[in-house]
Parts: sequence; C-alpha cells; structure tokens
Amino acid sequence: MQRSRIIYAVLLSFALNNTARAADQKKATNTLRQSKTITPRQAATTKTATRAPHVQRITVRGHSNASTLASSATKTNTPLIETAQSVTVITREEMDVRGVLNLNQALRYAAGVTADTRGGEGTRYDLYDLRGFTVPTFLDGLRFQDSPTGFAVAQTDTFRLSRIELLKGPASALYGQSSPGGLTALSSKLPTDQKFYGGVTTTGGMFDLYRVDADVGGFATDDGLVRYRLYGTVNGQHTQLSKTGSRRFSISPAFTFGGDGPTTLTLLGNYQYDPESGSYGGVPLVGSLKRASFGYLPRNFYDGDASFEKFNRRQGAITYILNHRFNDDWSFSTRGRYDDIRTIYRSVYDNGYYNSDEMLSRSAYGTQEHTYNLAFDSQFKGNIRTGPLQHKMMFGFDYMQQRANDREAYGDAPDLDVLHPDYHMVISPLTPSSDYVTRSHQIGAYGQDEIRWHRLILTGSIRNDWYRSNQVEHIGQTDTRQSSSQITWRASALYHFDFGLAPYISYSTSFQPQSGSVSNDGGATVRQASPSIGKQLEGGVKYQFPGTSVLLTAAGFHIEQSNVLVSVANTGYNVQSGLVHSDGFEFEAHAEPYKNFMITAAVSVQKVHDDSTGKPLIQSGKGNASLFAFYTMPSGPLKGLGFGGGMRYSAKAYGGEATYGSVWLPQYALFDGSLSYDLSNLSPTLRGWKASASVRNIFDKHYVSNCFAYGSDGEYCYYGERRNAQASIGYSW
Repeated sequence: MQRSRIIYAVLLSFALNNTARAADQKKATNTLRQSKTITPRQAATTKTATRAPHVQRITVRGHSNASTLASSATKTNTPLIETAQSVTVITREEMDVRGVLNLNQALRYAAGVTADTRGGEGTRYDLYDLRGFTVPTFLDGLRFQDSPTGFAVAQTDTFRLSRIELLKGPASALYGQSSPGGLTALSSKLPTDQKFYGGVTTTGGMFDLYRVDADVGGFATDDGLVRYRLYGTVNGQHTQLSKTGSRRFSISPAFTFGGDGPTTLTLLGNYQYDPESGSYGGVPLVGSLKRASFGYLPRNFYDGDASFEKFNRRQGAITYILNHRFNDDWSFSTRGRYDDIRTIYRSVYDNGYYNSDEMLSRSAYGTQEHTYNLAFDSQFKGNIRTGPLQHKMMFGFDYMQQRANDREAYGDAPDLDVLHPDYHMVISPLTPSSDYVTRSHQIGAYGQDEIRWHRLILTGSIRNDWYRSNQVEHIGQTDTRQSSSQITWRASALYHFDFGLAPYISYSTSFQPQSGSVSNDGGATVRQASPSIGKQLEGGVKYQFPGTSVLLTAAGFHIEQSNVLVSVANTGYNVQSGLVHSDGFEFEAHAEPYKNFMITAAVSVQKVHDDSTGKPLIQSGKGNASLFAFYTMPSGPLKGLGFGGGMRYSAKAYGGEATYGSVWLPQYALFDGSLSYDLSNLSPTLRGWKASASVRNIFDKHYVSNCFAYGSDGEYCYYGERRNAQASIGYSW
C-alpha cells in the first residue's frame, strides 16, 4: 500500500509537468517598479506595474533584488507591505556588502535570530534559532530534509544564492511539517533576461582564507529562447581552532527553456564536495565560561585528535521548475528536486568534564550516513472576482520522500592534557552501535484564498498532511513505525492605507513529527509519539514610505508549542505533556538601496519558557539588536567609494543547568566594517573592476557564544568568532 502511494505521488507530480504554469501575479505595484543544534554527546546518542510575463521572470529565473518583495509567506510574489506576517529579506547586494561567507553570517542582522549557536567553530552546518526554535531550510521552494542523525545534511554555499527570506512563525499551512519558529527560504541564482553577463571574484583573508567565485550567464540562442547560467567556487580556510580547516568545490549549472513565452522550464543542477569542514567540538564550560583552576582555555583550543578527525561530505542535486500561463488570470507551476547526500564523519570530542585538574575526558564517535531525498510541489493559481471582492486563489499538492542509511560506532579516547595537548594519540577501534535504514514520506494538499476589498486584504490557508516513517535497526533488531495525519491552517487580515501604513493580525499553526515512545498509564501500554503542535498569534504594523524602498515593521507575537515529549525518569518512555511558550516583540527597518544608502536595523525582545522544566529552552536568548549602514559616494573625488559598518548585540541567553546551578551567557556587542570601491572611477580602462574589504568583530572581543549544560552528563561551551578580515577584487560584465 505504501509503495503504491509513493509511485502514485511521483507519477502524478511528473504528469502535472506537461500541463502549465503562469505568472504569480497579473500585475505588480508601482512601488516595486520604482524601486539544529546538537551537542557532542547528543550527536553520539541521537542522533513588480509590468506585464504578467515579466513578473513571472522574477520567480523562475531569479528573484528580484527588491528587499520589499517576498514570496515565502504566500508562495506568490507579494509586497511585504501587503504581507500579514513577519518576513525578513536579505538580498544578494546586502550579502556582498557585508562579505557574508555562510548562512549563519547572513542572518546575524535579523530580528529574533539567535545566531551562531555552535560559536565560531561549528561552521559545517547552519546552526541558529528563530524566535527560540530551530527552523528548517527550503531551497527554491523545496525543503532540505533533515537526516535521522543530523549528519548527512546539505549546506548551501551562500555565493550561489540570489536572496534569503526569513519567514517567522508557524508556516505548515503551506509547507507541511515545520517549526513553530518559522523557516528559512533560499533562492538560487537562475538565468536572467540579459544577453550576456558574469563575473569572477577572488577573495583572501585571515586564517588563510582563499576563494575564487565565478558566475556567468546569458542567451544560449540568439532569440533568448534558451538561457543559461553557471556558478562555481573553489574555497578554503583554516578555522579559528588549531589543527583544523575547511575546503569546498561546488558547481551549479542552470538552463531555462522558453524565453518570455507562456511556458518555461528551468533545469538546475548542483554538485558540492567538502573534503573537510573544520571541527564539531567545543570546550568544557569550566575553563571557558567559568574559570578553571588553571585559568581559561585559549580560543584556538581544539578538543579532538588531528589524525583521527574526518568530515567528508558529497552532495548532488537536480531541480526542475516548470511554469505555464493559461491566460492573464490562471497559471500552473510545478517543481521538484532530487538530493543525494553522503557524509563520513569521525571525531574525538570532549565529554564536558575533567577527570583531574588538567586532564579532559574524551570519547570517540564515527558515522557514515547516506540520504536520498525527493521533493515535489505543484500549484494552480488564479484570479477571480465575486461582486466587489477580488480573489487570488491557489491550490497545491506536494510530496516528500527520503531513504537514509546509517552506520554508527562509539569508543573511548585518551584524556587530553589541556595545558600540553597531544593531537596525535592512538585511538582504539570503535565498536559498532547501530546500523539502520529509515524510510519516510509526506503527502500534503493545501489551498489558499487572498481576498481583496478596496484596501483590506484577508488571507486564509488550510492544509492536510499525511506522514509516515519506518526505521529498521539491524544491530538491535528493532522496527519502529510512525504514522500521522494533521490539519493546519492560517488566517490573517491587513489594511493598507494609501499613505503607506498597514496594520495586520494573523493566526497560524504548525506541526512536527517526533520520534519516541509515549505512555499514559505508567508504562502498561506504549505508543509512538504524536506530532508536536505549534500555534502563533501575531499582530503588527508596517509602514513603507511611498515611492521608496524604506520599510519599517513592528510585530508582537505569542507562540505555543504543545504535545512536547517529556521523559519519565528511570523508564524508557515519555509523557506528551510538554508546553513551550515564546513571547516577544520585534522591530526592523530596511532601505536598500535608497539614494546610495543601505541600512538595516533590528530590535527584538523575547521570552521562551519550557513548562516541563520551569526554565527557558536551552540556547534561547532574551533578544537581539543590530544596526548596519553603508553609503556609496555618488560624486566628487571619492565617487564610487562605499563605506559602512554595523553593530550587533545579543542579550543574555540560557545555557542549561550545570552542577553549580543555572547557566546564563553574558550579553555581548560586536562591531563589523565594510569598504568597497568601483575602480572604473580611477580609469575608464578599469570598467567592471571592483575592490572590497570587510571585517567581523573588529575589536576582537573575547566571548562565549553558546553553552549546553546537562550537569553530570556534560557541560559544553563554544567560543564566538574571532576577528576575521577579508578582501576581494572582482571583474564583472
């Protein structure tokens, strides 16, 4: 039965490819026209007014750079001023100005983000929280599926992205299983309507950073019926820890067939090879956040073994995006992606405590995980009118499937003398601990209606999901099955005044499958855990200065996550009575670009509370604040010189319970700076050449970014990123 449903879903999605898709919107506004966190121990035990065809090009061949437009909240290109939900947009230009190297760095200036939860060293995964929760990542509208252990997980090089959208709050009504905190939506660089364009940039910096990035595209045929784009990078760097480094090779070709016609097909491929990717360890709490008998450990302290350390990831993907426009009102779109991710991971890590004053207890762990992922999403969109009401309708179907193979092993490792570390010790062979195959799939059907009456916009979305998984573990000879169905929905109202003000209110829900055994009768009967449920009430106001890209937003929210698992001491089961609250306020201001001036400001205050422990969620902060401004001289002797900088502040955060009591990380503030210069202002022969430089943590502040304290089970911390400077020179055409 399960296999037949899978085959049916795949065939249905491919069959829909032969139909059609149209523009997301019939017209855009004149305004647009003008302008996971896993600790070492947990890792070892759980693992715009234009014609409709031109608007559609924004979606298919690369999103518009406008920071006032987003598609993640409604799956249609909608001005943020008319979106009744908090969305932060980070454009390609902003990432370039700040010298962003990874997703963690890109999100540092967004409200509600607890960034760098693995500090400055854990860069092989994108680890951050949103409104107190870890959130999933979507690329080109399709989810990156998490692996059962969290190791064979894709990471996207940010240089191949055209923009990032941070959708805040539950979004299951359109996306299926998701986090109460929201999601991150990434958009790839895709072919555009330019005949020939491109650029090559080289970057060098501290910690032996090197990068070469190339991006070229244009018309493959004279009439533009076939268009292409090719991006590639070679890069590497030593990490801020001794004995560790990272390297990456990536290439992404894309072709669009159909030109500006009613039917377009985009094919996008990607292959990325990370032969090494730093360390995933940390430092013990005593010796980092709290002084040890010998003082404090240096920020380059490495807790592993250089000879034993290994992280090798290969990921490949192929994506299709098919669009067809029936007429000015109705369209169809479908997209799908196949991912293949393989990770070989092996490390020695500290256990979070000392066996004697200077001897750090350590263990060893290794895994080989391989995941095969399929994802599809198809939608019909249309505009209809009923009396004075205008409806923008959407009906969709999506499907996800995954198979994961994993083999894990554990072992002991020699204690490390932290004052005289030896990073080439003999590590005993590891003992196999698990060998499993996991299969899962999700089917979802959803609908949405955006109703407009004059300046009032009402939006309703509803969805039903069917989720199943089966894990067979060969060593322990266990067979675990999970099956659930869930309805989620969203409703919102927004009124857009003609002078630019837009107050709104929204209610949305989410669900997340959970693995674990639950008993309500003291263990007499045990069942598989039901999904956790998220609910959010958000109200806010937005203001966009008419005729500009200057947008101000303010929102207050209340999130509840229920059905959370709570373990029962000295048993093998849980009760499903946990409740987590997240309450907060956020303010953001964006202008990009406006009279050669770019500015991003954000302030958030939040309180995240876990009723089952009476404490906040581990790694949840009290809020953040940031300001980044950048100005480019438009004339005069310094024409073409851009300069700016930013400040980012993080309030204190909860790090768990240590043997001495509650762990709170101190607040900290960091400063960044950026420079750029258009070299064509020196000589016309240098047209297309540009130099830039940036530095993060200018004053090299010493701080602890995050901690995970579990008392006698281990107390870990992670140092924040040290001062890191880089410079680039590039040529574009």
